[in-house]
Amino acid sequence: MKLQQVYELAVTMGIKSDPRGSREVKKLLAREAEAYEELSDAKKEEFDSERLENPFADTRILNGDPDTEVKSLIAGVDMETQELLLADRLRERGRRIDLVMAHHPEGRSLAALADVMGVQADIWHQAGVPINIGEAVLEGRRSEVMRTVLPLNHQRAVMAAELLGFPFICVHTPCDNLVTARLQKHFDRKGEKLTLGEVVDELKKYPEYQQAARENAGPTIVVGNEKRRAGRILVDMTGGTGGPAESIGKLADAGVGTLVGMHISEKNRKQAEEHNVNVVIAGHSASDSLGMNLFLDELEKKGVEVIPCSGLIRVSRVKGKKAGRARKKK
Repeated sequence: MKLQQVYELAVTMGIKSDPRGSREVKKLLAREAEAYEELSDAKKEEFDSERLENPFADTRILNGDPDTEVKSLIAGVDMETQELLLADRLRERGRRIDLVMAHHPEGRSLAALADVMGVQADIWHQAGVPINIGEAVLEGRRSEVMRTVLPLNHQRAVMAAELLGFPFICVHTPCDNLVTARLQKHFDRKGEKLTLGEVVDELKKYPEYQQAARENAGPTIVVGNEKRRAGRILVDMTGGTGGPAESIGKLADAGVGTLVGMHISEKNRKQAEEHNVNVVIAGHSASDSLGMNLFLDELEKKGVEVIPCSGLIRVSRVKGKKAGRARKKK
């Protein structure tokens, strides 16, 4: 595959699994194009033209020629300077590495993290929260995240990739969309009568969560107990980062009984307790790994070798392939 094809596949899969639906995403892109046409020439020079085709600001080719042939890549949850040096060391030892792929955004994608948070309001809307309320509640949190990432050293890893001569890509929201869609469908099929203990058991049917559990980082009930019934389950794992505490009460009013997520702030956890919303933390790296694996499998089907590192629990679902780090119990 060419690097550009890897990138385009990520965007296509991300749109297909987006909670907003592909039709709504296309409307979003159309509005982006209209806004671009109204910009001054000076502003157009600064504009990221990828926004006209790609709705995920946290997914970009960060370095490298789009025509680069990719036969082998190294991928991880966080791919920063130390991982790039690891990749360079492996390359020195004869391992072919054509591409470094990060899940968490770097460079301009990290700087634009707040731009992808809008999908959170759509997830809440699907759960019954009016869209106007969801967007209003989200506004302050988006501004907070934007201010938080402003002073970060966004380009550190990108510049390391440039110096070491590695094509570099990050694929964030598309993978988060994939894991969110997969798990939401799973729990929708199970209905509302599961206990929280059974919710954890269902998660552990996925080898990524099995492996994480063996490493003391598996699914954990942080609000509620094993015997409490889950009620309506909402999987909330996309949208860049955690949402505002105010959203918990709105979800409770809409009838959500249990949140299944990657992580939760202490402020949000306390809100969940106050509103009697159960919370199951599936696990951050395990959830990121499941989403990444669903994408990486498509690359593997096209003949690309995947070298996992940096927290990626590689589990291949390609027929005839062995699982990566996920080990069977003895």
